[in-house]
Amino acid sequence: MNCHCCSGPCKKSGRFHNRNRLVQRYACTKCGKTFSESQPLDGVRIETEKAVQVVNLLVEGVGIRAASRLTGLDQGTILNILRTAGEHCARLVDAKIQNITASHVEIDEIYGFVKCLQKNIDKDNTQQGDQYAFFASESVSKCILHWHVGKRDNATINVFLNGLKPRIAGRFQLSTDGFRGYTSPHGGVPRVFGPEIDYGTEIKRYGPEFPYSDRRFNPIVCTSVKRQRRFGNPNLDITTVNHAERTNLSVRLFNRRFTRKTLGYSKTLENHKYAMVLLVAHYNFCRVHSAHKQTPAQAQGLTDHQWTIEELLTTKD
Repeated sequence: MNCHCCSGPCKKSGRFHNRNRLVQRYACTKCGKTFSESQPLDGVRIETEKAVQVVNLLVEGVGIRAASRLTGLDQGTILNILRTAGEHCARLVDAKIQNITASHVEIDEIYGFVKCLQKNIDKDNTQQGDQYAFFASESVSKCILHWHVGKRDNATINVFLNGLKPRIAGRFQLSTDGFRGYTSPHGGVPRVFGPEIDYGTEIKRYGPEFPYSDRRFNPIVCTSVKRQRRFGNPNLDITTVNHAERTNLSVRLFNRRFTRKTLGYSKTLENHKYAMVLLVAHYNFCRVHSAHKQTPAQAQGLTDHQWTIEELLTTKD
């Protein structure tokens, strides 16, 4: 433990009980200042066990109102836990997922909305309406390497790709769909990564399974798949976004804000982002994946065991 102001060595200097736990105090041997150890979920004054219960409900697809009913806590308290846990998880993910060795990365986006549908707001409103969650996942470990929430446009995609670049070390293969924001020669993947990677796209076309069938009871199916080399030397046999699309299914299952045609959608963009990063952190470090029987973080070599939610909330970045 080092001092917060002068970085000098510290020694233990007593303890005290607060509402949540036993807190250790320290004194700097250099400047003499005293301070307490960092608290899990700073700003949350309920018992740590109760906060862990709330986070457990949120990452299992329970909405804010339902979590309030199940725990007996006020909705404002639930949102405060969401915000504080989201901020902590954002710092943790940023610190842990850096310079990752990846062989094949897939990118896809998942549709959601904040407050109301896009048609009901001004087109220049960036805080409400359609909000897409962009994910970059490693196809072998299933680890979500990077995420970003925003409009489905070139500016958002460039921010997302620039955030992804420092998280991966060395050359890797990247696969996306054929959206122009990714493939444009003057932006997207070519501008951000250039010849440093092997890049290929997979374009799927959909249609009714039976001609003239009733769309209501017979959903559309994939009718054709086209894979294309964009630059570098991508292996077309593994050029796909299927694994990323399966991750999208997990997002809709375990995040109430993406459950279709319900009232669980986000009311503010800020809480929408907190819910996303909380899901990403829990998915990477706490949830065992059926493909390799361990968490994505274990498969990626970021940790040697499956984390509990309490460990996720108390581990320092």
